[in-house]
Amino acid sequence: MTDIATAPEPAPASDSLSSTARPVANSATAKKLLARARGATIAELQAATCWQPHSARAFLSGLRKAGRTLVKEERKSGETSYRLVANAVAAACAGSEASQ
Repeated sequence: MTDIATAPEPAPASDSLSSTARPVANSATAKKLLARARGATIAELQAATCWQPHSARAFLSGLRKAGRTLVKEERKSGETSYRLVANAVAAACAGSEASQ
């Protein structure tokens, strides 16, 4: 039996992990996929983040509520994709629709 007082101390955590590599948040991964020219489907968001479908849809809803502009498009395969649009572009599109 090992006496607690004489037991060796555990090795300190490696500094190389904490200083060089920081885990990427799922939200950052999802935003990166949505910013692509072709956007991302719910299935692609699920695969990249390990989210359930309702969580991926909730994330999209949260982006909309935060004022981000999402464009919903249908791909040739029939899948629905979502794409983030820059706010300046969205404002220009909204302005042109209002003038018509």
